[in-house]
This record gives sequence, structure tokens and C-alpha cells, in this order.
Amino acid sequence: MLLQQIATTIAEGGEHAPAPLWAEPWVFGVSIFAILLVMMFITLSYSNLGNRHSATEEHADPHRQHPNKHDHGQGH
Repeated sequence: MLLQQIATTIAEGGEHAPAPLWAEPWVFGVSIFAILLVMMFITLSYSNLGNRHSATEEHADPHRQHPNKHDHGQGH
């Protein structure tokens, strides 16, 4: 079906004007690149969150709703 549509379009041979753009084509590329660059910097800004505090051991809480079954004898 797609090949038939392509063949029909080529057979028509009519010159169609391209869709109008509201800016030059390079503006679209630069703006998309800038948006992705900002998103990359936002992502990189969160990469250090795990290093803010030193790691502490979690205590075994007997009142926890889903207790850790591998607490190695800690707690009660």
C-alpha cells in the first residue's frame, strides 16, 4: 500500500511547496541542542546526592510493616 502511494505521488509529478516554517531551519537544531544541554546539566546536578552524608547502618525495627528478613540477628 505504501509503495502504491509513493508511486502515485511520483507519477503526479506536481511541484508542491514545502510547509512554511516560522524560523530558519538552523534555529530548530540550535534550540533543541540547547534544551538537551540544559536537561543534561540538570541531570548532572543530581549525580552528587549520594555523597552528601556518610553511610549509616540501618537498624532492625521490629515495628516495621515489611521487616527485613536478612537482618543478621540485629534488633529483638
